[in-house]
Amino acid sequence: MKMFDLTGRVAVVTGTAQGMGRAMATAFAEAGADLVLLDRNAAGNDATAHTLSQMGRKVIPIAGDITQFDYIDKVFETVDREFGHVDILGNVAGEAKAGPAEDMTIADIQTTFHNLVISRFYCCQLAGRRMLKQGKGSIMSIGSIAGVTSLGRTQAIYGMAMASVIHMTKELSTEWAGRGVRVNAILPAQTLGSGGLEKRMENDPYLRDSFLHGLPRGRFGQPDDIKGLAVWLASDSADWITGVIVPMDGGNLAKNGGGGLLAPIIEKYVK
Repeated sequence: MKMFDLTGRVAVVTGTAQGMGRAMATAFAEAGADLVLLDRNAAGNDATAHTLSQMGRKVIPIAGDITQFDYIDKVFETVDREFGHVDILGNVAGEAKAGPAEDMTIADIQTTFHNLVISRFYCCQLAGRRMLKQGKGSIMSIGSIAGVTSLGRTQAIYGMAMASVIHMTKELSTEWAGRGVRVNAILPAQTLGSGGLEKRMENDPYLRDSFLHGLPRGRFGQPDDIKGLAVWLASDSADWITGVIVPMDGGNLAKNGGGGLLAPIIEKYVK
């Protein structure tokens, strides 16, 4: 449908070597967009670029670390030179430190916020400046249900940072909406595909059942679950949608903010 067509538009997406970043970039390419792909995994990023270029899109992979401001500067200089405009930004990449709150160091906090908040704000700022000049654009950031309700399980710093991503989305959307730039956030629950969640469940035999107990949909998220939502937010069909915090969580937040996630563990010890 024409309202979902992204032909002629340029999307910058971070974290595109795997998982939701790769799926988001794929969705934009399938809808007609050209792309600039960011990931520190050069081989994985190049593989994504090769796949998407087979669709007839112009795709430029640029390997690097999104926490480095000079790298982000280089990316948008490339966008200016190769395309002359940017229409979509997908903030996906970012890491967090985890552990008992009482053991976290100031360096852990700074690293997490730099990854998830500061680097994403800088991407928003550079993309936003260009979008404001052209009077139109769509920015979306991956947040987390942890930014709305506490996950527990030694995720305090992650939740704090994701709450900041959510409020950053609200602030930017309010400030820029009148000049044509829309800013939204997507909040996934437990989504497979990057390897991190899988490893945690391998290390904790009770964690898998605990997570599933909090997902009324009855399954974990998959990277491709983001594709339709991302295209919608990027397209003209969402022209009046901004400042929205969209759960992509299999019903987790509807279940009393994930209430009952620990029930299988509690039941095991009560028995």
